[in-house]
Amino acid sequence: MAVRQPLRILCLAGFRQSERGFREKTGALRKALRGRAELVCLSGPHPVPEAEGHEGAGPDSGPCLPEEQPRGWWFSEEAAVFSALEEPTVCRGLEEALETVAQALNKLGPFDGLLGFSQGAALAALVCALGQACDARFPLPRFIILVSGFCPRGLELKEPILRAPLSLPSLHVFGDTDRVIPSQESVQLASQFPGAVTLNHSGGHFIPTAAPQRQAYLKFLDQFA
Repeated sequence: MAVRQPLRILCLAGFRQSERGFREKTGALRKALRGRAELVCLSGPHPVPEAEGHEGAGPDSGPCLPEEQPRGWWFSEEAAVFSALEEPTVCRGLEEALETVAQALNKLGPFDGLLGFSQGAALAALVCALGQACDARFPLPRFIILVSGFCPRGLELKEPILRAPLSLPSLHVFGDTDRVIPSQESVQLASQFPGAVTLNHSGGHFIPTAAPQRQAYLKFLDQFA
């Protein structure tokens, strides 16, 4: 009997999450998926100053190593801040974000799927929309998992996602008490994916890994093994 190879999943961090912090935040998920999936974590290209607003990560203190530097994918104002729920004045840094993902796909791939958390989930959806529109930088993955996802504000981000249904298997995870990304934002994004699987939990802004969620992740991923 052939040995089943783990699925490889590129995981995009949320706003103001460092690479190391995101690896730690996904540790319980990595353990739950051991033998089924390999998670490769990626944070945004733009450093986020400690004093600026964030998506729910705790404040850091003192100088930090590059992998501990809080980062973001893009900013919604000229200052280094991001608000998921307000119309942006700019989408500063988006091209660098897309290039960071493109380089990871090229150098670290191939990957079976994408996983995104919060701002990373919005970016993952945009990447899939661009790939479906034949952007050669972004080959369509076999599946996508979006945790606390939302359809980003700003025409250059939103329009590609809303242009056409996103035709790939998707799992959408959201918390009933998420105050950073309200659940209706995740439901709206899920509506762009025909046949979307949704998984809600009673918690807030995090990647849930209790027994019911572990079973849902495994059930979803088993169809691609």
